[in-house]
Amino acid sequence: MPTSAPSPKLSTPLEQGGAPTHVLGDVTASDSTLRRFLHGLPGVDPVGLEARAASLGTRSIKTTAKAYAIDLAISMVDLTTLEGADTPGKVRALGAKAVLPDPTDRTAPTTAAVCVYPDMVAVAKEAVAGSGVKVASVATAFPAGRAALPVKLADVRDAVAAGADEIDMVIDRGAFLAGNYMKVYDEIVAVKEASGAARLKVIFETGELSTYDNIRRASWLGMLAGADFIKTSTGKVAVNATPANTLLMLEAVRDFRAQTGVQVGVKPAGGIRTTKDAIKFLVVVNETAGEDWLDNHWFRFGASSLLNDLLMQRQKLATGRYSGPDYVTVD
Repeated sequence: MPTSAPSPKLSTPLEQGGAPTHVLGDVTASDSTLRRFLHGLPGVDPVGLEARAASLGTRSIKTTAKAYAIDLAISMVDLTTLEGADTPGKVRALGAKAVLPDPTDRTAPTTAAVCVYPDMVAVAKEAVAGSGVKVASVATAFPAGRAALPVKLADVRDAVAAGADEIDMVIDRGAFLAGNYMKVYDEIVAVKEASGAARLKVIFETGELSTYDNIRRASWLGMLAGADFIKTSTGKVAVNATPANTLLMLEAVRDFRAQTGVQVGVKPAGGIRTTKDAIKFLVVVNETAGEDWLDNHWFRFGASSLLNDLLMQRQKLATGRYSGPDYVTVD
């Protein structure tokens, strides 16, 4: 059963790559018009959505395609450390691994980015200098987002000043669940402005949004407010990225581009640990949004341990055997 239907037309198109402006017309003119738009989105059939995600997860991948998929997945990893015990040494080691994931095989692609807290951005930036690996920083009182807007914006500006290429913000889930959509919208707009040239990833914490309908509404809300990426999770709660919630968000970005001409990326994060899992997600991307999203500019994995398994599976394909326990670094 289909999980989406044609989305309501926006009154006017968005401007590609920029923050929202007055051209959004009455869609974001007030809380009531925004609510009317979001609640006018097609309802999600949970059974159909989960069945579709499960069926895509059974697709078999041949050896040549698997090798391609593994390298693509490596190139899409936001290699992440977001712990209170993070040290400059740990972040430098993470940056070195992002730049040269497999020291024994320089044909392995670099990861897309390293993702750290704002106070570690400068260390990460130095560690990946000249490599093309981006530095992403969580911000806005990550992971709970429980802070006043000026504090959140200061968090963002600190990260950008330190050299962050990308900002991963969290939405105010309490405001969203209370139906205060305009507050969430205005915060995203403000963070987008504070991010400057850095790309903005908007984290919904899908495990706390309760329903698939809410995930669809949050996806459109984030995109209307100028998100460059929409992201499932912080990785700090029980339910993080799943094939079903990622499929739903991919439907949203696909439909959003069809309506506005604006392409937005998707980042599932948390709980994706194996090559098998990553390939399932890539199949979902290809079959839902299409090949345009099979690029690390538009799709990322938020992960810490996934890279190790990708590297071991890559070595297995190349040599016919798994490497020893010392082949990959311990993160």
